[in-house]
Amino acid sequence: MNSFFARKFVIQGIFIAIAIVIVVRLFYIQVIDKSYLLSANNNVLRKVVIYPARGVIYDRNGKVLVQNEPVYDLLVTPIEAKEIDTTLLCQLIDVDYDGFQKRMNKARAHSPYRPSIFEKQLSAETYARLQEHLYKFRGFYVQNRTVRSYPDSIAPQLLGYIQEVNDKNIEQSEGFYRPGDYIGASGIERAYEELLRGQRGVKNQMVDALNRPKGSFMDGQYDTLAVAGDGLISTIDRDLQVLAEKLMKNKMGSVVAIEPATGEILTLVSAPSYDPNMMVGRQRGNNYMKLLRDETRPMFIRPIQASYPPGSVFKVVAALTAQQAGVIDENTIFYCPGGYRYGGGRAIMRCTHVDGATSLAKSIQTSCNTYYGYTYARMIDSRGMSGPKAYDLWREALAKFGLGRKLGIDLPGEQPGLIPTSDFYTKRYGNDKWRSGFNISLSIGQGEMGVTPLQMANIMAIVANRGFYYRPHLVKAIGEKGIVKDEFKEKISAGVDPKYYEPVIEGMSRAVNVPGGTGYRVRIPDVEMCGKTGTVQNPHGENHAVFFAFAPRENPKIAIAVFVENAGYGGTWAGPIVNMLVEKYLKDTITLPKYIQDRIYNANFLPEPKKEKESEVNKSTSNTKKPAERPITKGIQTVEPNRERYVHHSLIRKGHQ
Repeated sequence: MNSFFARKFVIQGIFIAIAIVIVVRLFYIQVIDKSYLLSANNNVLRKVVIYPARGVIYDRNGKVLVQNEPVYDLLVTPIEAKEIDTTLLCQLIDVDYDGFQKRMNKARAHSPYRPSIFEKQLSAETYARLQEHLYKFRGFYVQNRTVRSYPDSIAPQLLGYIQEVNDKNIEQSEGFYRPGDYIGASGIERAYEELLRGQRGVKNQMVDALNRPKGSFMDGQYDTLAVAGDGLISTIDRDLQVLAEKLMKNKMGSVVAIEPATGEILTLVSAPSYDPNMMVGRQRGNNYMKLLRDETRPMFIRPIQASYPPGSVFKVVAALTAQQAGVIDENTIFYCPGGYRYGGGRAIMRCTHVDGATSLAKSIQTSCNTYYGYTYARMIDSRGMSGPKAYDLWREALAKFGLGRKLGIDLPGEQPGLIPTSDFYTKRYGNDKWRSGFNISLSIGQGEMGVTPLQMANIMAIVANRGFYYRPHLVKAIGEKGIVKDEFKEKISAGVDPKYYEPVIEGMSRAVNVPGGTGYRVRIPDVEMCGKTGTVQNPHGENHAVFFAFAPRENPKIAIAVFVENAGYGGTWAGPIVNMLVEKYLKDTITLPKYIQDRIYNANFLPEPKKEKESEVNKSTSNTKKPAERPITKGIQTVEPNRERYVHHSLIRKGHQ
């Protein structure tokens, strides 16, 4: 009997122990270990992220500049991807076996139980081939999304591009972004990212054992809708942008045109350029590296990042600030014997011809260096104070015109240009006793001065408005309500009274519309365009061609600056470009003689590719000298004056051809 009861308790103990093990195991599986829950959920329930469409970007007239097109990401949950036909899958999505293994290893490292991207941005054609066989690939499924498309393939530097987020982006977003998301990386895409990106949604989808969709979970009551990003109406005139890019083809430089009454940028061209569609699709990475290695730097945004000596166009600012300071007026006359002597007469800053008695308006019309040598000397030497103190006042006046500081355009990466401080010259010369002769080249926009093309165009907008400007911007309205940022409505004074603009504008009008003016060859029939040519000295190679203008004289509609690197004379190369763009915008026609148009369209100022030049040299079998290489972006200044750039003033040529 005792033996029977002993066996009974042993058997009961065994059953109790087994029950306890089962309960503990079930508790572990259901409560502690999430892998089985994830696997179970993935077998019957799939959470599909619904990516919103980014906001569409339009030009000022409602034409689409940036739109969306569908692509498909192939996702994989590694633990479920078993017994699949890898050869067929590789054929369908165009990858090799090594690529397949690399992608699977990356997915496993991310998480064996969670889906991750196996291949990005499959085209509609590739997806169509894959969809027919998708049921054969357990653990794989497709997620719809959109990428950017550029129907006209224009304005890549200002529109920008998007890229996949990195760890820093995810961290800074405080959890908004997740791996695989896209973010604006440059241009308007980056500046207006929070408005363009929209809000993700989630769809809970039931699937069967073969990973095939079987409808929504709970009729979609736990789904969330994606919210599309806000659309943007840009300030850009699409037709004007297309024309400007054609005119700048095979050239290096910038075109910036502004509507003076609003500060809206009508066109912004950085040349050389590239097709923005290169930054979309599965070849994006290869294309990006190709652009980075390009010696002409197509991804460098010249209108806001390049800093050039402004040349003779600076005389417009010099004339205005000197009048405001009271050192000259519209009746001030200086005699030009062919150059300005300084340093006790031992040095000369030359003109290319003798202007004789020169008034303020005539000095602008003929671009007289001598006049502005005298003007600068009065600004620095004749105000009853030390040279550095007078220079500081001169520099402050330039700052009100937006020189030496950022204008605040809604585009990332803007540079301030460079107007050196008085301390820079005091340090250079070892004391504070210096006067105007020590940096006289600044008087005609040369020397250490650096101005961006955007600042150049903004100067023309200030003159067109007779003394004020609105902050240049690229977005005209946001969303369906057409919201305009308050910062772009602010009227900013340049610090010069309106009465001082008339003699300067008269000189600019004569420069274009009176025979003998430096821009007479590019005048526009029936339009009084006021302009100023410039040929900026470049000690490293061919001079830079510059032309600034606004039109018409009364009630101006457009202010423009064109800068062509290493081209030569401003009137010969930059002037015709301004002529065609201004006439096209104002009159929707171009009347410039066809032979001049063809000369501009066909001109090529790009450097020869290095490989070609090397092969040419290798073919040489005699003592033939290696041909001189055309500089790439020589003469573009850096933000800080980190080296001295002396050019003997007797060699400074009058910049008005």
